[in-house]
Amino acid sequence: MTATAVPRRRRWSVNLNLSESDPGYRQLQRKPAPCDMRLVRSIEKEMEQNSTLKSKDGSTLSAAENKQAVAIRARKQTKAMSIAMGPAKQIAMNGFMMWMSGKNLNIFSISITSMAIMNPVKGILNTPNVFRSCEDPDGKVDLNSAKAIFLLMNLIWLGVGLYKMGTMKLLPLSSADWESYVVWKHVLETTSLPP
Repeated sequence: MTATAVPRRRRWSVNLNLSESDPGYRQLQRKPAPCDMRLVRSIEKEMEQNSTLKSKDGSTLSAAENKQAVAIRARKQTKAMSIAMGPAKQIAMNGFMMWMSGKNLNIFSISITSMAIMNPVKGILNTPNVFRSCEDPDGKVDLNSAKAIFLLMNLIWLGVGLYKMGTMKLLPLSSADWESYVVWKHVLETTSLPP
């Protein structure tokens, strides 16, 4: 005689799985699936139908290899988005450092402000090399949105640095800064009588 141990149900445990006899089961079955799940199911069906696919070089890929390729593309996409959001972390850190350095001109505030100007410029100029590790040989990984976010974050970071330079009075923003370029009229005659 074998006795199977039935798990004892505790008072505080709740079974959230619905069975067909539960009152809300039919209503939930009538509801449409979430958008993302439809996409996942359609991709899974497509992968099952195309159990043998051809790769670029003409060799056939099995369904497992195809799933692995999709997973690698998804990892590359998430890596590209994490790279794109990297400057956003730097914005907060540099903003705090610039706030701590104050408005006075000293070597510390000048070095932090120059770092806040030069790093975004270097990042913008180095954009193609930054995303080179995320590129897919088949070109199926969309890097345009990640590159656009990366450029936007670097431009915001550059704006923060330029604002700091403006508060330190290092940018020519007032009319007095351009006074040397004003052409003054040469007076030919002078008189002490009012006009």
